[in-house]
Amino acid sequence: MKYLEFENAFRDFPVISLSDMQKRFPGFDSRRLVEWQEKGYLQKVKRGFYSFSEGTRNESLLCFIANKIYVPSYISLESALSYYGLIPEGVFSITSVTTRNTANCNSEVGDFSFRHIKPELFFGYKLVHEKGFSFKIAEPEKLILDFFYLNQLNSEEAIEGVRINEFQARELISFSRLEEYQRMFSSHVLDHRIDLFKKVIHA
Repeated sequence: MKYLEFENAFRDFPVISLSDMQKRFPGFDSRRLVEWQEKGYLQKVKRGFYSFSEGTRNESLLCFIANKIYVPSYISLESALSYYGLIPEGVFSITSVTTRNTANCNSEVGDFSFRHIKPELFFGYKLVHEKGFSFKIAEPEKLILDFFYLNQLNSEEAIEGVRINEFQARELISFSRLEEYQRMFSSHVLDHRIDLFKKVIHA
């Protein structure tokens, strides 16, 4: 098939899976993908997923791609801290949590990191709608719990090193919801870290 036909079919797709291609074009010859990458038309995100080389990708679009290439997952950890303005700097990798194995995907499109959590802890996320697409991201309270559950921050000094914006945290987080979600983790270690976190932000 010709590339122009392919481009017209998928021009509005931020990321295209091999499954998408085969549904739209039964019998699609995957050898075309190698050819189109060599010509600079496409970029490989990971095995079975591709994106057009042209066009800009903002953080929200990369979040959508992260959701798409590793299912189930939702944006959390450093990326969500940045999204909610809880840390001062941007992040170089899109970070997510998943019930699947921990994994990293580095590509020309972007760098994606996925951390494993138990299936019973896969909750507390919402759907954010952007222009023509949407992505799942942790609610602020679940983000905090994910972050302290998966990172060994066991002192006030270590937590201060994350440079969480105290005012933004107190404004954004529902501490009643935080406590409700926290009980579902049933972790004394996490409870200790959250107590330290509250001290650091003077909550």
